[in-house]
Amino acid sequence: MTAPAVVIGVGNEYRRDDGVGAAVVRRLHRCTLPQVTLAITDGESSRLIELWGDADVAVVVDALHADGGEPGRIHRVVVDRPLTGHRPLASSHGMGMGEAVDLALALDRMPRRLVILAVEGADFSVGRGLTPAVRAALDRIAALTIDELSAVASAV
Repeated sequence: MTAPAVVIGVGNEYRRDDGVGAAVVRRLHRCTLPQVTLAITDGESSRLIELWGDADVAVVVDALHADGGEPGRIHRVVVDRPLTGHRPLASSHGMGMGEAVDLALALDRMPRRLVILAVEGADFSVGRGLTPAVRAALDRIAALTIDELSAVASAV
């Protein structure tokens, strides 16, 4: 059975900044987060849907390719009442979050509230370790994630 809330770190730890989602989830393991499931996945749509399908709220942390962007900058997208065809920020993976949302809608497996925290990355080459700008953003991303979970808990 899935918890009322789930935090999903998306990415590949062997592709430098693409590992930001996993790094945030590992950081959150140090916190006391009752009734929150923490998970790491590669971002494949069916795995995302399996993780968030029974949750009231899902927070997804993923890396974002942004040519000419600002590494470490965080984009927040909230999908409270998703519409077919809605396209949140594209992830650093082949299939974007929009496709996962569309499929979840078709299967009636959307969480009540989906929050996507997309972090601009600088380096997605093969290798381990986040770039300094993305690593510097980890505490802020973890705090934003906890704020999202707290906001939902206080609204219940």
